[in-house]
Amino acid sequence: MSESEVTRDGIRGARPDRHALVGKGMWNGERPGRKGGKGRKGDQPMVPRAEFTSYYGRPVLNPPTWHPRDIAGYFFLGGLAGAGSVLAAGAELTGRPVMARALKVSSLAALTGSAAALINDLGRPGRFVNMLRVFKPTSPMSVGSWVLAAYGPMAGAAVASDLAGRLPRTGRAATVAAALLGPAVASYTAVLAADTAVPAWHDGYRELPFVFVGSAAAAAGGMALLASSVAENAPARGVALLGTAVETAAAKAMERRLGVVAETYREGRAGRLMRAAEALSAAGALGGALLGRRGRTAAAVSGAALLAASACTRFGVFYAGMRSAEDPKYTVLPQRERLDARREGSRDG
Repeated sequence: MSESEVTRDGIRGARPDRHALVGKGMWNGERPGRKGGKGRKGDQPMVPRAEFTSYYGRPVLNPPTWHPRDIAGYFFLGGLAGAGSVLAAGAELTGRPVMARALKVSSLAALTGSAAALINDLGRPGRFVNMLRVFKPTSPMSVGSWVLAAYGPMAGAAVASDLAGRLPRTGRAATVAAALLGPAVASYTAVLAADTAVPAWHDGYRELPFVFVGSAAAAAGGMALLASSVAENAPARGVALLGTAVETAAAKAMERRLGVVAETYREGRAGRLMRAAEALSAAGALGGALLGRRGRTAAAVSGAALLAASACTRFGVFYAGMRSAEDPKYTVLPQRERLDARREGSRDG
C-alpha cells in the first residue's frame, strides 16, 4: 500500500513512477507500461470507445413489427391517392377531362391498394373496423382511420360518376370533397410514423410531413404525365417540380438537424434508396419540364421516374426507421445530447 499523504505543502511520501500514464492507457489493446506497444503522441483516452449494448444483446427499443412491403407500400400508395385527388380536382375545374379521369381512377386504385396493404399488415379486416369505434383526436392512427373512411366513398363516387357519365354535379361535389381530404390522406402517415419512439421518425417530426407531402405531389404529377395527353399535362409538370423541390429541401433539412441519427438515412439500404429517390426525382421533374410538352414518350418516362422516386423515398424512410430502432446508439446518443443541452441551459440561466 502507498504511504503517501496529502499535506498543505503537497504530497508527502509518494513513491516514484506512480503517477498516471497519459497517452499510454488502454488503446488498441496496449497495457499501461508495456514496452514496445504502439502508441500515439499526445493525450489519449485511457478507456476503449463505448459500445452501445443492452441487456442480453436486445435493442433498447422494440422495433415495429411492420412488414416493409405492406407499410412502406401503404405510405406510398396513400400519398399517391391523396395528392392525385387534389390534382384531379384542379384538372376538372380547368377543363382537362382526360387528366382528371386518369387521376381519379389512379387515386381510387391507389387507395384500394393502400387499404389492402394496411389490412394485410394488421392481419384481418376487423382490426381496421375496430379503429372506427371511437374517435381520438390525439391519436394519429384514429384520425387517419376516420380520414380514410371519409375519403374512400368520395373518391369512389367521383370515379363512378365520371366513368358512367351520370350525375355530373354529384360527381363534381365528390371530386372536390376528395380533394379537400387529399392533403390529410397524403400527410397523416408521416405524423403516424413520427408519433412512434423510432428515432429516425420521431426526431424528424418537423420535416417528415413535408417530405411525405412533397413526395406525394411528385408522384401525382408523375401519374398525370404518365396517363394524360401532352395537351393537358402542363399543371402536372409544375406540380412535379414543386413536389420534388419541397421533398428534397425537407429531406436535406431533416438530415442536417438529426445529427447522428441522420446516418440511418445515408447508409445501408435506406441510404441507397434515398439517393435513388433523389436522382429519379431530379430526372423525372426536369425531364417532364423540358421534354414532357414535346411528346408522350418523354412525358411517360418522366412520369414513371417520378413514381419510382416517390416509392424509393417511402421505402428509404421505412428502412431508416427500422435501423434506428435496432441500434441502441441512435436512442442513447440523442438522449445524452438533449440532457447535456438542458444542463448547459440551466447553468446559463
